[in-house]
Amino acid sequence: MGRIADLVTRRWVAGLLALAALLGAGAVIGAVGQAEKPDGTLTALPLDSESRAAAELRAKLPDDEGSAAVVLFARDGALTDADRAAIEGAARSLPGATGMPPQVSEDGTAAVVVVPVESGDATRTADTVADIRAAASADLPDGLTAQVTGPAAIQADLAGVFDGANTRLLLATASVVALLLVITYRSPVLWLVPLTVVGVADQLAAVLATRTLAVFDVAWDESTVGILSVLVFGAGTDYALLLISRYRDELRTTEDRRAAMAHALRRTTEAVLSSASTVVLGLLTLLLSAFPATRGLGLACAVGVVVAAAFALVVLPAALVVFGRWVFWPKVPHVGQTGLADARSPWRRVGDAVAQRPVAVVAVVLVGLAVAAGGITQIRAGLSTADQFLDTPESITASQRYAESFPAGSVDPVVVMSTGDEAAGKALVETVTAVEGVESARVVASGGGVVEVDAVLTGTPGSDEVRDNVVALREALADSPSTHVGGTEAEAVDTADASNRDRGLILPLILGLVVVALGALLRSVVAPVVLVATVVGTYLASLGASWVLFTQVLGFERLDEGVPLLAFVFLVALGVDYNIFLVTRAAEEARGHGPREGMLRSLAATGGVITSAGVLLAAVFAVLGVLPLVVLAQLGVIICVGVLLDTLVVRTLLVPALGVLLGDRFWWPRRVGTPAPAEEPVRVDA
Repeated sequence: MGRIADLVTRRWVAGLLALAALLGAGAVIGAVGQAEKPDGTLTALPLDSESRAAAELRAKLPDDEGSAAVVLFARDGALTDADRAAIEGAARSLPGATGMPPQVSEDGTAAVVVVPVESGDATRTADTVADIRAAASADLPDGLTAQVTGPAAIQADLAGVFDGANTRLLLATASVVALLLVITYRSPVLWLVPLTVVGVADQLAAVLATRTLAVFDVAWDESTVGILSVLVFGAGTDYALLLISRYRDELRTTEDRRAAMAHALRRTTEAVLSSASTVVLGLLTLLLSAFPATRGLGLACAVGVVVAAAFALVVLPAALVVFGRWVFWPKVPHVGQTGLADARSPWRRVGDAVAQRPVAVVAVVLVGLAVAAGGITQIRAGLSTADQFLDTPESITASQRYAESFPAGSVDPVVVMSTGDEAAGKALVETVTAVEGVESARVVASGGGVVEVDAVLTGTPGSDEVRDNVVALREALADSPSTHVGGTEAEAVDTADASNRDRGLILPLILGLVVVALGALLRSVVAPVVLVATVVGTYLASLGASWVLFTQVLGFERLDEGVPLLAFVFLVALGVDYNIFLVTRAAEEARGHGPREGMLRSLAATGGVITSAGVLLAAVFAVLGVLPLVVLAQLGVIICVGVLLDTLVVRTLLVPALGVLLGDRFWWPRRVGTPAPAEEPVRVDA
């Protein structure tokens, strides 16, 4: 590693390496580009689930129309003759309309026209629904409104959330990172170097990640690239902050900036590689998820972290060495200035205060985390379709208006798929209608040895009652292995079951892998267990505190089923990062100062950079809130709260207190060093 560091920082090699890396990455980005997103019809459905089997069986229908858009015409009072004439005309002329007469509600205030929508990707469906909406609203009598809902319209509105979303997310993320880098470095120049390097890494990561997913035939959805971008910016900037902080510190003791960077890179590489490896291992566990899209997210983000670490350890050092010390202006580091570990900084004063009463600090922090985690007991999971959007789209408002005049479940009925002909379908209708909780059922399609029955369930869509009715319907059809219950409500039931399975499998696996990775890095048994326990405590506290925030401030009544797992993966992996930065420096300092003093010197040296990194990462994940999708907003809030707790409380107070309290036992069975026999080091006020 030392030879590589010396090579990267040589005068001509550094400039050529930085230029070649940035130009090469730009060429790859421009020439190759991101892979096209696969058809997202099944990416959100759990593998080996009833609803997925129903969707696969439905695709075998010879005239599979894919989905349907429900055009709702309504007015405040009863429909007039002119209204009815206009609606009947629309039933014949809407794009894709079959000419079937409109269905008028019993109260006479609304009518619906069902329009088949061909199967295709979300973009094609969105275009079709947009055409239907434009045609339905044209030339209507005054007071008559037309709105489009149904499965196709909901899919289109979900796709609409991501129209230009990646660009907005990238601009927001880059702006937040730039602002925080300026505040951190207080330099008008320095921030441009890491931002440029990480920005290029982000674009390259998107290309390499999506191409990797395509090669291994792993599905992914619209949110994958956005979350990947946030992670690359967050992790890449964290690594950059750590390297630049160590480089600045070395410039205070070394005249030659290339030698200073070589030493900083050697000292930083172990922490960054260990951190990146831990994050990658955690993300790769998502390949065991029952959800294809979650598998894709895990693999894509793992590729992104590898790219971020590579750019931070190879391209960034070379780019920084090209410039002189002046790049830090106006706070240019000079030889002879006090180093971070020796300065009487605020972080050293915090460490000294912690060291005076470590038992009290541990007790207070643990009680605080336990109180924050108390909100977990109140969590209700499972978002309905209407609850998935921060801003209510037309498909949801139309569905709510539809429920005022028609049976609520008829806009998006449960789909019962089975093998057989139309006669078998009629027998299936009799079986389905005999189940308690089923309001009506009818055969809607048959052919190719497959029959489809749509069943309207009693209860409000998204309610526990409807989902209980789905379970009852499946139990009634359990004796027929070729019959499967699907549709939106059935998918929600399967999503909850698969999410519980994922949490039971993946969460313990991540913890085990992180403990093993930390054990290999620290060559210790006690320290990894302690550090992982603190991260788990942070996760539970952030989840509980965020739930209070969701219900009392943001108005969310439920948590998305997939959020707890994704939040756990990101928080555990990224939270361990900061502990790695702290304890690897503590082990280094302990060689000449002993375990206790080494922990305090590490806090003094890394406190500023880790806090800056944590605040930056929290802000970057909070940027997910720019997308009007509840699941991403919830994920961003939980990670933001968790990272701030980890950075400002756990890493600053709890871990140093435990390190001081345990002393040599913290590192057992490893011995990190004994106090130097020389006199106490002279402290210089910063």
